[in-house]
Amino acid sequence: MIKVLLVDDHEMVRIGVSAYLSIQPDIQVIGEAGDGQQGVELALSLKPDIILMDLVMEGMNGIEATKAIIEQWPEAKVLIVTSFLDDEKVYPALEAGATGYMLKTSRASDIADAVRSAYKGHKVLEPEVTDKMMKKFQHKAERPLHDDLTNREMEILTLMTEGKANKEIADELFITLKTVKTHVSNILSKLEVQDRTQAVIYAFKNEVIKK
Repeated sequence: MIKVLLVDDHEMVRIGVSAYLSIQPDIQVIGEAGDGQQGVELALSLKPDIILMDLVMEGMNGIEATKAIIEQWPEAKVLIVTSFLDDEKVYPALEAGATGYMLKTSRASDIADAVRSAYKGHKVLEPEVTDKMMKKFQHKAERPLHDDLTNREMEILTLMTEGKANKEIADELFITLKTVKTHVSNILSKLEVQDRTQAVIYAFKNEVIKK
């Protein structure tokens, strides 16, 4: 029996989803929460197999609740069920650790099937979400890595190519040494290189900085 927790601030939605899932021979709704905070508390106490999570709720939203649950219980399987398909919600929800993303416009049978699929360890994504992710990765692949650098990071990378150490960069830009180290770490991460030398080589090789 797959144990499910519903987290949604709309009572009618909870009633409808719960009613349908409850007649499934292999699914049992063991709890309902009307907001994110309550959802976190019930998830950690009941330890359901699947958590159906709404995104837009008063107080703690679904993304925050998902993140809080995953941080305290990494094995949790959170399936987002929402009306929204915009980038500001899809990507943060998946980055927070959600195992799937469904729309409330889906048929009830599709949501039940998604619960079963998530229970088996599969990622469950609406076709529209899959399309959005594919387009995002394709777009990212077409863009050079340094396009993601901020103006300040570009400024620091330029000083790095001049052979200046972190302390010298901090003094020149009137920022703390800790701030410089953070920027350098971000630069290495965004350029997908291991050290400063590789970052400088990348800069010249890709003509980010003219010799």
